[in-house]
Amino acid sequence: MKEMAPDNLATTTLTASLVPPNEKHIAEVQQRTDWNTNLPFLGIHIGCFLILWTGIDLFSAGLGLITLLVRMFGLTGGYHRYFCHRSFKTTRLFQFVLAVLGAAAAQKGPLWWAGHHRHHHRHSDTASDVHPPGVKGFYWAHFGWVICPANVRTRTELVPDLVRFPELRWLDRHHYAIPACLAAGLFILGSWLEATVPYLATSGWELLAVGFFLSTTLLYHVTFAVNSIGHTVGQQRYDTRDASRNGLLLALITAGEGWHNNHHRYPASERQGFYWWEVDSTHYVIVVLSWLGLVWDVQGPSNHVLKEGLEK
Repeated sequence: MKEMAPDNLATTTLTASLVPPNEKHIAEVQQRTDWNTNLPFLGIHIGCFLILWTGIDLFSAGLGLITLLVRMFGLTGGYHRYFCHRSFKTTRLFQFVLAVLGAAAAQKGPLWWAGHHRHHHRHSDTASDVHPPGVKGFYWAHFGWVICPANVRTRTELVPDLVRFPELRWLDRHHYAIPACLAAGLFILGSWLEATVPYLATSGWELLAVGFFLSTTLLYHVTFAVNSIGHTVGQQRYDTRDASRNGLLLALITAGEGWHNNHHRYPASERQGFYWWEVDSTHYVIVVLSWLGLVWDVQGPSNHVLKEGLEK
């Protein structure tokens, strides 16, 4: 066998080094998870193990439930139904309140959340979607996409209606500020209660573990379940040309977000439980807010869509 001349070998090696990676390799690189840049996300999960040391009492469990439910509304009513789909109107002040409540869930800022969600609706369950379980797998759809470096960027080009507000831009850049303040506040509150109201039998570490780490972790996976379970398990009332599903159990644990096929049929509707028997607790809260005058022009599904759903 004839040996390759040194000059030819060097030329071949140089040429190979200049060949751009193929599209498959690029896709693999873009879908790699990077724990080093997601240490806060990982740390919040690990922080749940503090409960093994602190325990859980009735007071901390109750406070943990409150922090979970309030922040869940910040995501479902604020980040999703308001910032993503503009399904109702409100004042600039209350808009910021909704943004703060959503940011407290430690799921990045309102511009990042809305930009990625609007992209999802444009490309739902295709290879271009950010979290299609049928294309990239259940793990990726659930939270793999969140810890991927390719999805760190805020898609500002998809949220021109939101980037004009400097307070939202600030919150998006400093999205860890609100959850950090919440964690610190819970620790301070627990330490103060331990010293002044000892019969509550709580502490700063316990409120931090239950009220922040545990409730935030539960909130992560409840939210992520809409992207994973909501596109794999349940019934399809409407032909939406994607894999979105309706599910009662998912709706109950996500404050109404589990009526996901309804939502994909008519995203402009604030109400995702289209019929009276479809429980949608986020909608009930927004109705109360409308009675108080804090929100208005609340959008619902069209009569045509409602009729279409009943004919299925």
